[in-house]
Amino acid sequence: MNTDLIDRILNRGTEEIIDQKHLEETLRSGKKLRVKLGIDPTAPDIHLGHSVVLRKLKQFQELGHTVVLIIGDFTARIGDPSGRNEARKPLTAEEIEKNLKGYLEEAGKIIDVKKSEIRRNSEWHAKGGLEHILSIAQSATVQQILRRDDFKKRLAEDSDISLLETLYPILQGYDSVAVKADVELGGTDQKFNLLMGRRVQRHFGMNEQDILTVPLIEGTDGVKKMSKSYGNYIGLSETPENMFGKTMAIPDALIKKYFTLLTDNDIPDITNPYEAKMLLAETITGMYHSKKDAEKARENFIKKFSKKETPDDAPALKVGKKETTLLDLLLKSGVESKSEARRLITQHAIQLNETVKKDPDEIISVRGGEILKVGKRKFFKLV
Repeated sequence: MNTDLIDRILNRGTEEIIDQKHLEETLRSGKKLRVKLGIDPTAPDIHLGHSVVLRKLKQFQELGHTVVLIIGDFTARIGDPSGRNEARKPLTAEEIEKNLKGYLEEAGKIIDVKKSEIRRNSEWHAKGGLEHILSIAQSATVQQILRRDDFKKRLAEDSDISLLETLYPILQGYDSVAVKADVELGGTDQKFNLLMGRRVQRHFGMNEQDILTVPLIEGTDGVKKMSKSYGNYIGLSETPENMFGKTMAIPDALIKKYFTLLTDNDIPDITNPYEAKMLLAETITGMYHSKKDAEKARENFIKKFSKKETPDDAPALKVGKKETTLLDLLLKSGVESKSEARRLITQHAIQLNETVKKDPDEIISVRGGEILKVGKRKFFKLV
């Protein structure tokens, strides 16, 4: 029995446990548990926000418990209403398969996917027919479903709630019945769905699963939860340089939270936030890349921002002609749109040879060798 790991499961990066006493006694008894995490493959990639619950799942796996990863290929066709002020767009079967492949590849950077039980909830939901749905529907009332905060807010705003969305919590709850879950994990925004799993299990005469929630983590802006939609995410597939640089961009107030939720390290006794953040960025980058990659990313960061040097590996940007507008130059560098380019220029985030550029229509004369800086972390050598 690994008492240190049990204590970490129960106390580090854990928001709430229901029923805590029962789960602790079960873990310390040595009984092997079936620990469930349900995910809807809404995207093919994972960011550090997703890693919080996956790291908690890994801790259970390290104790020898069975990890059951439920792929919501059926429920993704409805869309999880959690945290939404409007209905989610249902995914097609093709989108689900593409996203599933990418998700499992990246989840494999944290948990041992080969030792996990991977199940699709279409195994039971797609085959049961109307009788199956009706039997599950008896486990909850309309009032209980509409009590969730997301629905109450939308009702108050006179926004539509589809009948499919009201079915989502009980369908996800039935997943716990189908796989005989002893424990289910999720973010704090999933608490309603996790509790519904207990209700549906009780309806079908099963012992209720314990539930464990983990905090949501703010993104690099320090305000909104980490999300690709907000552009404040740090992806697990980021290059070492981007992962390091984005971590360095977080507000100082998040350093302790990032150490607690995203690493196994103790919070360092460092009074200088810059030094603490450097250690955090190197730790996180080393977790998803090699130690050598993390050290190189640190060196490049220091060159760029501390010594204000151009990195040695700045990619060449072929301009194609000797004169071009600043706007066209940014589009060639990979900026997604003219509006995004104008926004960067307005924010004084564009430099050419360390001179801030403010006019999108400025004619740039290219001789070759000029250094274009886009935002905080991207450098290009003009050719």
